[in-house]
Amino acid sequence: MLETPWVPVLTIVFGLTGLICVGDLVIRRRGVPRDQAISDAELVDINHAVMSAAMILMAWLMVVGVVAWAQVAIFAILALALLPAYRLARSISERVDVLGHITQNLAMIWMLAAMPTLMSEMAIGGGSGHSHGGAASGAVPTATPVWADMVNVAFVGLTAIGALWWLYRAAMTTSGHRLHLLSYAGMGAGMGTMLLLMNG
Repeated sequence: MLETPWVPVLTIVFGLTGLICVGDLVIRRRGVPRDQAISDAELVDINHAVMSAAMILMAWLMVVGVVAWAQVAIFAILALALLPAYRLARSISERVDVLGHITQNLAMIWMLAAMPTLMSEMAIGGGSGHSHGGAASGAVPTATPVWADMVNVAFVGLTAIGALWWLYRAAMTTSGHRLHLLSYAGMGAGMGTMLLLMNG
């Protein structure tokens, strides 16, 4: 689906972000009663683990139809589930963190919903921007609508800002959360890269 050099790179990036979040979730839930409600931190872990898996899938395949819209519903539910964490945040940095997670969910929803529009030219061109058999099939590459380009650029900017924010947080923290914050930054950077490549 994407240019070949990027597929393994993004797979590794999202594989690492997913493993970090799953590992943290396992540690958090160890010794916790099964009937105890999921905490906000655990919800974030689940959110990023699911997001990482979805990003790996999108790096390899163009996700459309029922599969795409099922994922849209999942990330919409996760975004709504994070709203109480924003209301309960005790500091500005915590609120920015939650907004960053919600923004990444919205970027996922955009990516899934807009994938056919963003990648129409790439799909017709065989994934590399060059037409393969275009004359035989009669397919004509179509340019991405201006409005879609503008929305995409906005989400690239937001994911980049999120990545920089979590890099800053990782640099400033003295606790054991540095690796986790770096995984959020990696998710933001990888997501922004995916959006750029899909719209390339």
